[in-house]
Amino acid sequence: MEAAGVEPRREPLPQSPPLLEARGVTKRFPGVQALAGVDFTVRRGEVHALMGENGAGKSTLIKVLTGVHPFEQGEIRLEGRRIAPRSPREAQALGISTVYQEVSLIPFLSIAENICLGRQPRRLGGINWAEIHRRAGRALARLGLKLDVRQTLADCSIAVQQLVAIARALDVAAPLLILDEPTSSLDEQEVEELFRVLRKLKGEGMGIVFVTHFLDQVYAISERITILRNGSLVGEFEAASLPRLELISRMLGKEFAELHFHPPPPTARKAESAPLLQVRQLGRKGAVEAIDLRVTGGEIVGLAGLLGSGRTETARLVFGLDAPNQGIMEVDGRPVVFRSPASAIALGFGFCPEDRKMSGIIPNLSVRENIVLALQANQGWLRFVSAAKQVELAERFIKALDIRTPHAEQPVRLLSGGNQQKVILARWLASHPRLLILDEPTRGIDVGAKAEIEKLMARLTSEGMAILFISSDLEEMVRNSHRIAVLRDRRKVAELEGEAISENAVMHAIAAAP
Repeated sequence: MEAAGVEPRREPLPQSPPLLEARGVTKRFPGVQALAGVDFTVRRGEVHALMGENGAGKSTLIKVLTGVHPFEQGEIRLEGRRIAPRSPREAQALGISTVYQEVSLIPFLSIAENICLGRQPRRLGGINWAEIHRRAGRALARLGLKLDVRQTLADCSIAVQQLVAIARALDVAAPLLILDEPTSSLDEQEVEELFRVLRKLKGEGMGIVFVTHFLDQVYAISERITILRNGSLVGEFEAASLPRLELISRMLGKEFAELHFHPPPPTARKAESAPLLQVRQLGRKGAVEAIDLRVTGGEIVGLAGLLGSGRTETARLVFGLDAPNQGIMEVDGRPVVFRSPASAIALGFGFCPEDRKMSGIIPNLSVRENIVLALQANQGWLRFVSAAKQVELAERFIKALDIRTPHAEQPVRLLSGGNQQKVILARWLASHPRLLILDEPTRGIDVGAKAEIEKLMARLTSEGMAILFISSDLEEMVRNSHRIAVLRDRRKVAELEGEAISENAVMHAIAAAP
């Protein structure tokens, strides 16, 4: 799929063979075309960014290249040789080293043990510890690091652990290094240290694939950018000649010139004189920088931005799922500290998470049981919600939200995605929240269910409820929000209100250089 009227643009291959060349790679899962004839090329001595929103195919392509998933069609060549790795170990033996987003090291082992784990040299039937320490020291020296390799990894910072993971990847003679979101837990100084290492490695002729959602970092370190969308190749571009706005429009699948103004929703706001929620300089290291935000009863406040911009992280701070490192939060003008979601629920907050299957529904419980969960938790287990009350609540919300289920005792896992989402909404509505946080409430559901949820949002705010709304769909965000806070690279960069709200304005805010 291409952005409207735009052909994929590819840079011509250099005269010398590329380090990595994937052509026409196709991968299917049941009911999903994960990769549709994707091309991808990496040269020696370059950092090549792989970009795309959620579901674009980045992770699948990385897993195909590293032998986690087999591919059905196409070919992959490394240094001119055709390869088809059947496992990460085989991919590593062929010359592809990977550092995944979640550092897969063992914290209670030493730095040296982690670097050589599974590849320990032996001597006289035992482990050659002297050689392990020498090898670990050499791997770290290649990164310009001087560390005590006998130090326990758990005693090191997250940044050092990330660099140790890279050192482990470099402990084998691999010409290609794949880094999957390596900066997700690093601060600015730590990111610059990592970039110093990457510049050193590419100067040695290594090819580096850099997967990230941070626009500033892409332009700071990458020579070329490949963009995927919905499993298809959008194009391959020189970073220096690709404007930020064009990058965003191609990732989202909308040409900037074709975006039109959408007025804010017509629902009249019943705004309170004072905000229900006010946060000032609220932040958490590695998650979101100090953010100011207010939400008033009777309005929908959108959090807009690309994946990885800090939207969900902000919602988690507000709901007490994560603890902030700085800033203050006020509810009804009074300072509060949420030490857990239970504290937020007690003050009338509700949260519908992005991943409804992993963090929302309890799949083996019935529709009724899922609906009454939040209400029961809020009342405490000593004030048990009676069976009759549970049935009455379930039947009322099944009817009010048009939840398509044979009966209230149906296991929720057997419902469609849209109906599961409605069950989660019903759960929070049953507890009468004052502020409802909706993280991607319409993702993966059909058009009809999406429209019903949007109508429900409008009705709830007309009755005075406040909603904090997260969506990757710009049109949906603009259509439903009274105000929009725009985030980029973990920072709030703009706030739009009233007639200033448009898809163009949101994209401009995301694309603006710092």
